[in-house]
Amino acid sequence: MSDIDNTLLETKVVAIVRGFAPDICLRLADSYRQGGIRLVEVTFNQKAPETWKDTASAIKAIRTEFAGQMRVGAGTVLTDEQLSICEDAGGEYIVTPNVKPALIRSAVERGLVAMPGALTPSEAVDAWEAGARFVKLFPAGALGPGYVKAVRAPLSHIPFLAVGGVSASNAADFMRAGCVGVGVGGNLTNKEWIEAGAWDRIAAAARELVESVNF
Repeated sequence: MSDIDNTLLETKVVAIVRGFAPDICLRLADSYRQGGIRLVEVTFNQKAPETWKDTASAIKAIRTEFAGQMRVGAGTVLTDEQLSICEDAGGEYIVTPNVKPALIRSAVERGLVAMPGALTPSEAVDAWEAGARFVKLFPAGALGPGYVKAVRAPLSHIPFLAVGGVSASNAADFMRAGCVGVGVGGNLTNKEWIEAGAWDRIAAAARELVESVNF
């Protein structure tokens, strides 16, 4: 297993950062680190290609500032161009909302860990066979822990992440259903806290989430 695999299996949480400037992403990463999270995903905005340079800057800043402490990758990766941007910025993994085998294989060939998003068992198997290290079940909150448990029955060899609508209040339910980790965005990026500079509250929320999945 790679260092990314080990880190994820140990800490069980990927923090998702979407729509923030690089300096805010860096502050968020620091708060997550203080709360015990060790992986952060900075997402691409598909509607605004002009922001992709900011995504790259955030990835590079986090990788540089927290070398050896935080692992950083890109989220909502849909194209080879975005994969290259992530790689050039020092990203170590990609997360996608869909299953695109060619993109997964390309990421693996470049030495990046691929965590594609799947909804159905067929998609999950396609992702795994293409080289995914983890498959994120998305949107997990809408599917529920029961769906996770049902999918895992025949696919227990695939390590699943629950992403979408996951929080400290339900994360443990997804872990008990068989997921190896969770991805959390909105519940860790409270805009009011960010605007107020309440980084300690964000760190506390991160800590609560980590504790909920490590029961």
